[in-house]
Amino acid sequence: MASSALEAVEAELTLFGLDVAEGEDEDALAQKLEELCLLHRVEETELAEELVAFFATKGILHLTVNVLLDFQHNVLNKRVAKPPAKKETRPSAAEETNAIPGPPDLDEEDEDLLDAYTSPSKTSQKREITTPENPHPKRTLSGRSPRLAFSPNSFSPSATPSQKYASRSQRGEVATSFGSVLGASWSGNGGSETSLKLFSSDKDSLRKPYKYMFQDLRENREVLSYKIEELGEALKAHYGIEEFSSLIIPVQDRVIVVGQVGCDANGKLNAKSVVLEGDQEHSSGGLVPVDVSELPEYSLFPGQVVVMEGINSTGKQFFASKLYEGVPLPFHKATDLLEGVEPQMVLVACGPYTTSDSITYDPLLDLIDVINKDKPDVCILLGPFLDAKHKQVEACQFTSSFEDVFKVCLKTIIEGTRSAGSRLVIVPSLRDVHHVYVYPQPPFSGSDLSKEDEKRVLFVSDPCTLEINGVVVGLTSVDLLFHMGSEEISSSSSGLDRFSRILKHILTQRSYYPLYPPAEEMNVDYEHFYPYASLPVSPDVLITPSDLKFFIKEVLGCVCMNPGRLTKGHVGGTYGRLYVQRKVSQEGPRSPCLSAQVVKI
Repeated sequence: MASSALEAVEAELTLFGLDVAEGEDEDALAQKLEELCLLHRVEETELAEELVAFFATKGILHLTVNVLLDFQHNVLNKRVAKPPAKKETRPSAAEETNAIPGPPDLDEEDEDLLDAYTSPSKTSQKREITTPENPHPKRTLSGRSPRLAFSPNSFSPSATPSQKYASRSQRGEVATSFGSVLGASWSGNGGSETSLKLFSSDKDSLRKPYKYMFQDLRENREVLSYKIEELGEALKAHYGIEEFSSLIIPVQDRVIVVGQVGCDANGKLNAKSVVLEGDQEHSSGGLVPVDVSELPEYSLFPGQVVVMEGINSTGKQFFASKLYEGVPLPFHKATDLLEGVEPQMVLVACGPYTTSDSITYDPLLDLIDVINKDKPDVCILLGPFLDAKHKQVEACQFTSSFEDVFKVCLKTIIEGTRSAGSRLVIVPSLRDVHHVYVYPQPPFSGSDLSKEDEKRVLFVSDPCTLEINGVVVGLTSVDLLFHMGSEEISSSSSGLDRFSRILKHILTQRSYYPLYPPAEEMNVDYEHFYPYASLPVSPDVLITPSDLKFFIKEVLGCVCMNPGRLTKGHVGGTYGRLYVQRKVSQEGPRSPCLSAQVVKI
C-alpha cells in the first residue's frame, strides 16, 4: 500500500516527467521515504521538492531505493550537519564574486568555511560526501526474503558487500567433528518437540538491567573471600583433609593450606612470581610467595583457588610439594523426561555477523538460509551483533543510531527464521556497541516482540545456563580461552593441551570467569558476579566462543565447543551444530551430546 509520502513524491515526479523505476518495490520505497521524513524532520511536500531538485542535478530519471540512499547521504545528511543559516540582508554570493575575485580552486576546509556564511542551496551541492570504502552504494535493497524489508544496509551509506567473503571457497565444509554422525544430513524438527528454559528460576537468573559502578571494595573482598572458603571446603571434603593450617605462621612440619593464586607484580604470572593469598579464617588474608619448583606438575593462573601441601619454615615463603586437583560439580539428573523424544539439533553461532571491511550483513543472511534449510530445534546466537571493534562503528559511519541498527538486525533474524520454527536464544556480548558494558551482562530487551515471537525467542544474560530437554548447556560470549590462555602457566607431563587445561579449570573452579584480576577489557561487577556467573552444576555442554582456533573436546565428561566466529576479518568463519539427547534410562558417565561439528559458513 502506497504511503502519503510516496504519493506526494510520485505526484511531484509526474509533474516534471519523472517516475518510479519499473519493477521497483513500492513498499520498500514507501518505508524508506517515511524513514527519511522521520529521521530528518521534513514534510512530505518539502521532501518531494528536494528530490526533484536532486534528480535535475544528477540527471536521474527513475526513482529507486538506491537513489534514495544516495539522496540521503549527499543532501539530507549534509544539510543536518550545517549550522542554521542567518537571516540577514547581505549581497548575494554572485555579486560578491563579481566584486572581489576569489581564488580559482578551493580546498575542502575553505568550502566548509564558506558554507557557514552562505545560505544552503536546495538544488545543488558543491561537493559530495564520500567515504574511504565507496562514495556510492552499489547494492540495492532488493533480494531474497527477508533481505528486502529488514536489511541493515540502509543505515550505512557505504554498505558494500565484501568481495573476499563473496568469493570464499569450501562453503559448508565440516572443519572438525565429535562423536558419530546421525544420518546423511543434519536436520531438526523446528523446535516442535523442544523444551527450552533457563536452568535456574527467573528469581535466581539475571533477567533485567541492574545498577553498576556502585561497588564497595569491602563487598568485593567478601565475594572473593567466600569463593576461597567455598572451594576450600569442597576440596577438604573430597580429599578427607582434617584441617587447613595458617599460611603465614612459621611451621617446621608439612602443612596443608588453602588460598588464591596471584602474581607479585603487574606483569604476567611466571614460576618465580607466584604468590598465595590465604583465606580469612586460617590465614587472615595473608600473602606469601610460593616456590613451585618441587611440584611434579602444575597448571596455575591468577584467581585460581588451590589447596597445597608444603613447608613454610620462616613464614615468608611457602615451599609447595603437592597440589590438590580441583573437583567439578556433579551433573544434573533430569527427572521429568519424556520417552520417545528424538535427538535435538542445536545450532550455535557467534558474532561478528559482518566482515571487517563491510557493514552488510551477508554472513548473517547466509546463516539464516542455513537455519531455514536445516530447521534446527534450537539456535543459540551469541553477540556481538553490532561489533564495537568494527572500523565503521568506530568512525560512526551510520545514518541512524546503533540501537536502531541492532533492532533491524534482530528483526531480520526473528522474521527470517519464523518459517523454520526454530527456538532462538539471543546472548549479548561485551562487544555489542549499543548494550551495557558490564559482566555479568543483562539480556537484551524483548519488549518489542509480538506474542507469537515471545514463545519462540529467549533473551538471556551473559553468562547463562540453559536446559534443553534435560540437557544442561552452559555458555558465555566472553573470550575466556584467550584471557586465561595468556595468563596460565604450566609444567605438566600429562599431555593435556592448553585448551583442555583451561576448560578443566573452568569446571573445577565452578565459574564462567575464574580469572582474577580480570582482563583489562572486562568490567566485572562482583556484587552480581557470584550469583549470576557461577556454575550451578557441571554442564553437559559448554559453549566458549573465542578468536582462537575452533575445537570440540570432552573434558571431565563435559563436551566443550568453541564454534569460532561467523566471520574472520574479511573472510567467512565457522559455526557449530550438535545433536543432544538425554535418555530416561541412561546410566553411567556417557555424555548426552551424541555428535557435534564445526562447519564453515
